[in-house]
Amino acid sequence: MKVTIIGAGIGGLTLAIALQQKGIEVEIFEATPEFKKVGAGIALAINAMQVYQRLGLAQELEASGNCLDTMAITDAALNILAENGMAYFKSHYSLNNVAIHRATLHRILLAQLPKVPLHLNKKLKTLKEHKEGVDLEFWDGTTHRADLVIGADGIHSGVRQAIFPKIQERMAKQVCWRGVVSHDLGDEKRNLMREAWGGDRRFGIVPIEDKQIYWFACISYQNNADEFTNTDIAPLFSKFAPLVQELIKKTPKDKIITAELSDLEILKTWHKGRVCLVGDAAHATTPNMGQGANQAIESAWVLADCLTSQKDYTNAFDAYQKIRQNKASQIIKTSWQIGKLAHVKNPLLVTFRNAAMRMTPESVGRKQLEKIFELDY
Repeated sequence: MKVTIIGAGIGGLTLAIALQQKGIEVEIFEATPEFKKVGAGIALAINAMQVYQRLGLAQELEASGNCLDTMAITDAALNILAENGMAYFKSHYSLNNVAIHRATLHRILLAQLPKVPLHLNKKLKTLKEHKEGVDLEFWDGTTHRADLVIGADGIHSGVRQAIFPKIQERMAKQVCWRGVVSHDLGDEKRNLMREAWGGDRRFGIVPIEDKQIYWFACISYQNNADEFTNTDIAPLFSKFAPLVQELIKKTPKDKIITAELSDLEILKTWHKGRVCLVGDAAHATTPNMGQGANQAIESAWVLADCLTSQKDYTNAFDAYQKIRQNKASQIIKTSWQIGKLAHVKNPLLVTFRNAAMRMTPESVGRKQLEKIFELDY
């Protein structure tokens, strides 16, 4: 059977590479008319890097990105509240956490698929399953018949909408801005990822390749996000360290991405008939643990493995969900809780939270990361 993937994002391309390497024929349909270098970065954690090591891409990704030695939570002045060094995990797995521009990662993944049919400007309109396969209709008027369909088309998945129309998006009531800017932090801070927490807002600083900084800024809202979506960001973070102001002001406004944060209610089932979901289409999470794309990469590997090892697609889909659902669901729950903790507004609660974080041993954070990084399959 040929596998038809809807969505050419990180999860979809990783799945295509894994299937191709296992000898399964694959094709991809992507809604966007062209791939653009959007202004965002990504931290590939060691769990995702283990998948890319199995696919033979880890060395190229480490060379193309920036290896992170330490991850830290700080206060608004960038004073460290809690940190986790990566030396233990680097030694254990012989891999690094890699911060990289999303466009660079996307280019590397696409380069692995020169013979895979990739159809652009194909936004899914309808999906209908029958005995012979699945009929797809796209908004440009074209149609296609598929043997198996994998929805890798993100949190607003058209594939998921077609098979599970009642699943709802859950809004976190937080607005997030993302940007990439050239800035030299110096050797001392080049391998340090920081996230500054200040009341109901926070700011992330992630050095990626070529002395560029990927940054993100988040703020909570009570009633309506519109008051923040077209505003000047810098004044909102005026009480943060000068570096925060500098990074925001150096980034062209038309290069800053604005989005509301959300996730999905936990799905009981990830597949129906000949159709299966992967990545954000199945288990979208808020970005508070930096695990959204990493979980998609894990799911892509497991799904490809199950489609190879199981006798039929129903067994493969069942096995895939059984392996991946618990961990993905835990990430969703924990990330949501961290998002609420990071945006505590009451000054007394902020003081208490920060003091508790300073007193928490690094070993506690290490145990949490061990669970995330471990591939239990």
